[in-house]
Amino acid sequence: MANKNFSNFLILGIFIFAGLYALGYLLGSSAVKFRQLERSVTVKGLSEREMPADTAIWPIQFSCAADNLEQLYSKLSADSSMITDFLKREGFGPNEITQGVPAIIDKLAQQYSGNSRAPLRFTATQVLTVCSKKVGQVRSAMKKLSALGRKGIIFSGNNYDNRPEFIFSRLNEIKPAMIEEATKKAREVARKFAADSGSRLGKIKRASQGQFSIRNRDKNTPYIKKIRVVSTVEYYLAD
Repeated sequence: MANKNFSNFLILGIFIFAGLYALGYLLGSSAVKFRQLERSVTVKGLSEREMPADTAIWPIQFSCAADNLEQLYSKLSADSSMITDFLKREGFGPNEITQGVPAIIDKLAQQYSGNSRAPLRFTATQVLTVCSKKVGQVRSAMKKLSALGRKGIIFSGNNYDNRPEFIFSRLNEIKPAMIEEATKKAREVARKFAADSGSRLGKIKRASQGQFSIRNRDKNTPYIKKIRVVSTVEYYLAD
């Protein structure tokens, strides 16, 4: 009876051992495969384009002075009309020209003026703004504007807030092609890495698209924009 029980326990032990061995083998094999599956490489792909700006915003700031308000507003009106006529001759319509509110300074009212009386009591600054899709015409008109200075108009263009702006607004038109190019370049880099490391390039594990940036090509050509995007892609690697 004792021998029979011993045999049963022995057989049961053998089965348990075999089962544990098989389970350990399967788990070990799965772990190896899992580690192989987790091998990956992260690469970046760059796409850049140079595009001409399609919108120009051109603030034209001018100033004048007079001893009384009537003379001051008369001079402002005359200068504003002269500039507007110039812009119309250059091909800009009324809907492309905006006239700002003049800023008036009374020198006599300034505390630091003391008892001395300024030769011209009032000064005024005004801005006419051109907003147009005709970027080439805006650039051409900017070169000719100095001719009005010889007619008595005083331009003050050193104010940072009143510098010309050139804008590229057609990003959505080139986005798909740029993303495709950036992703393609990333894959080329990943494929080269895989080949050099003796591996095969697998599927994409994860991918992220960077922000598009639009900057001036350089400080001398703000009407030409450099558009840039970087895509980051992680690929699985296999032996």
